[in-house]
Amino acid sequence: MTTQQAGVNIEIDKVSHHFSLEGSDLPVLENISLQVRPGEFVALLGPSGCGKSTLLRLLAGLEQPASGVLAEEGRAIIAPHPSRVVVFQDPTLYPWRTVYDNVGLGLQIRGESKQAAQTRIDAMLQRVGLKEFARAWPHQLSGGMAQRAALARALVNHPRLLILDEPLGKLDSLTRLRMQQEIVDLWQEQRFTTLMVTHDVEEALVMANRVVVFSARPARVLDIIEVEQAYPRRRDDPQLVALRSRVLALLGAEQAAA
Repeated sequence: MTTQQAGVNIEIDKVSHHFSLEGSDLPVLENISLQVRPGEFVALLGPSGCGKSTLLRLLAGLEQPASGVLAEEGRAIIAPHPSRVVVFQDPTLYPWRTVYDNVGLGLQIRGESKQAAQTRIDAMLQRVGLKEFARAWPHQLSGGMAQRAALARALVNHPRLLILDEPLGKLDSLTRLRMQQEIVDLWQEQRFTTLMVTHDVEEALVMANRVVVFSARPARVLDIIEVEQAYPRRRDDPQLVALRSRVLALLGAEQAAA
């Protein structure tokens, strides 16, 4: 594992946000503050619809918060940037490009040499189990295969900030476990900063350095849990099991209150 930290520092300072709904404001985020260290892996957990994905969109620069500041390396995030790569819940592959060409899109835009790009694309397709489907079209892929292609498209670009919005939710159980480990392996190799939304408590604890637990909408930070176990993590580790119970108790209490 390389010791070089390619990731960026992220600061979320008193961020609140709302949507306009039928002439009134619907609060989504409430006074969120969080510091993410360079090269850290942070998972975001919370009730469905609480605002986790909205926070990711703000971090990607796709929207601006109603109040507060989001900053990358001390600079306010006001627009998308190539250093920040997003993988959404849906694959969003371009239907007119093959799997290979979808994965290599970012490298092509940056002017990577054909030979260097081919080496990186082939290696990434191998890692996500799509080497044999390099020349396939998106409509020929299952939903899970398309999502693996979307992950490959993001990871092949060596991002400094990787933003994951439930990227593994459509995968079958065995593939999901394998992709969890592949993402962790790549993160350890490249040390990009990672923020991931998931509804799977065990997934968050197996993959992340810290787990941020949000309340129901409007999202507030209920707790930030440090996960100190070494990688690769065992799901039956007593300390992880205890943390899982702690998180589930928080979420259960929040759901009961809502």
